[in-house]
Order: sequence, then C-alpha cells, then structure tokens
Amino acid sequence: MTERGKPVRHEVKSSVKDETLIEKRRDQMIRGAVKLFREKGFHRTTTREIAKEAGFSIGTLYEYIRTKEDVLYLVCDRIYDEVNSRLAPLAGQPGTIGGLKDAIHQYITLIDDMDDEFTVMYQESKSLPKTALKYVLEKELEMTALFEKILIGCAETGELRISGKEAKLAAHHIVVQGQMWAFRRWALHKLFTLQEFITMQTDELINGLVVRQREGEPS
Repeated sequence: MTERGKPVRHEVKSSVKDETLIEKRRDQMIRGAVKLFREKGFHRTTTREIAKEAGFSIGTLYEYIRTKEDVLYLVCDRIYDEVNSRLAPLAGQPGTIGGLKDAIHQYITLIDDMDDEFTVMYQESKSLPKTALKYVLEKELEMTALFEKILIGCAETGELRISGKEAKLAAHHIVVQGQMWAFRRWALHKLFTLQEFITMQTDELINGLVVRQREGEPS
C-alpha cells in the first residue's frame, strides 16, 4: 500500500514508449485473452495463442507484456477502471435512494457489458502472482467501498437508517449479487432479462433495508 492507503499497482513492463500504442495493443491482447481464457482456461492457453487471437506475432506481444499473468492482470485492472469510472461520480453525490438505485443499475449493466471479463477474473485471478493478486483484491474492496459510501450517504441525508456495519455488509451484498449475472449466467440469462434482474435485485436490497429500519423503530 502507498502512504495514502491506495493499492500499489502491479507494473506491467513494456519496451515500447508510445503510451497510445501500448494501450491499443494491450486492448487487443485483453480481448483475445478473454475469449481464450473463457474457452480453454488460463493454464491451457498459451501466449502464442493470445498473440494470434490478438492479431499480431508472439514477438510483438512480448514488446508489451512479459508473461501470460501480465495479460490476466490487465483484464482484472480494466474491470476496476470501468467500475470506478461509472460509480465514483455517483458516490460523490448526496445520498438518495434514487442515487443508490442508479449506482446498482450502472454496476450490473457494466457486468453485462463485461460478463466474460468478470467471469475470467473470478475463475482465474488465483493464478496471479502474489503482488498482483493483492492489488486485485484491494481494488475489489475499493469497488465495494464505493457502494458503502453511497449507503452511508443515504443514512446522512435521512433516506435510510443504517449503521456503518450494516452499510458494509449491504455493500458486499450488492457487489456479489451483481456479479451473479456473470458467473451464473448459464442459468439466469434463461430466466430473466437484464432489466428484470436489476429491478428484482434492487427491490430486494431496498426492501430488506427498509424492513430492518422498521424493525429497529420503537413500538
């Protein structure tokens, strides 16, 4: 961790200095790797196959990464960048039930957009080196903290009566329940549309919080 408590980013070394080109090539690698990791699994996929799927030679691939684990790390990091981009602005606003619902909608919609990436992350992140895995787990907690901040904001504005501990648990609940849309999609996609899933998950969460709130009221 840094002095400010932020996760220390795992360094993926590149011999190329052009940042725009690095991002472009790594984006191609991520797309190719996700497809292969989903089809074959991380350990059965080779860097040569990733290069071919990405559309360039193995030599070119090694100009932008050093190991296959680097590509897996980039997949995980891309997810958290997207989550932060969509949710951080909402977490900075005054807490409202409407804002909480919007954040849940944004989050599960992102999971739908990146369902392969989320599935790969949760199936294969255990294969990361220790430092990279530590970073990924810390980023997972940061993602959860965004929802915790929104929930606490709702308590501060009087929209919900919820303790700090309850906010922490509810935040983890939102994150895990949303991710079901990716790793249980083989069943859920046959039963619900995306909007039905979002609505039902959101209603269950909000209703559960309201019920607890009423139970805590004096009789």
